[in-house]
Amino acid sequence: MTTQLCIVRHGETAWNAAHRVQGQLDIPLNAIGLRQAQAVGGALKEEHFDAIYSSDLARARQTAESIANLLTIKIRLEKDLRERHYGIFERLTYAEVKIRYPEDYAHFEARDPDYAFRTGERLRDFSARSIAVLSSIVQRHQGERVLVFTHGGVLDKLYRFITGLPLSAPRDFGIPNAGLNRIEVTPSGWQICSWADIAHLEGALDDLPE
Repeated sequence: MTTQLCIVRHGETAWNAAHRVQGQLDIPLNAIGLRQAQAVGGALKEEHFDAIYSSDLARARQTAESIANLLTIKIRLEKDLRERHYGIFERLTYAEVKIRYPEDYAHFEARDPDYAFRTGERLRDFSARSIAVLSSIVQRHQGERVLVFTHGGVLDKLYRFITGLPLSAPRDFGIPNAGLNRIEVTPSGWQICSWADIAHLEGALDDLPE
């Protein structure tokens, strides 16, 4: 029995374009992001999906709405599909963080799995949350096709989970805004079928430093 997932990173926001840390702050799509959401809908409108899930943050919900309306499927909101909580980094640009909190930035840049941004979330805890929520969705929809809208950090942790790339290893794969990532789950495990597909877009940012 094969479960198929199409997992989509949210469209662009003004904060993405400014390299400003969003984390779990509720930032909406900008004009480019809204066009990207429509492009996702256009790319997927001929496909069958049994369910649509989304992070409850606006940028993911808005990206999901175009295809959900076209397919007349209700979006199921999942708080655990949210981005990592970046604590003291949130609201600042990465350049500002590097100047204001140099020691904290060094821990972040080194991918310290136990660093939690003082008031945020440890990398190892975020990874566990991300894999747990996606695994739960798979368990609920065995043998079905599911569309999921989430964030770059969640996709990063999924890629590492499937490929075995350590949390501390540099990222050598893309996570573009509104990119399509297709996964198959069988009794023998998880497999990436395609990753970071942006053929439906004119272009997309990949702004995560991790």
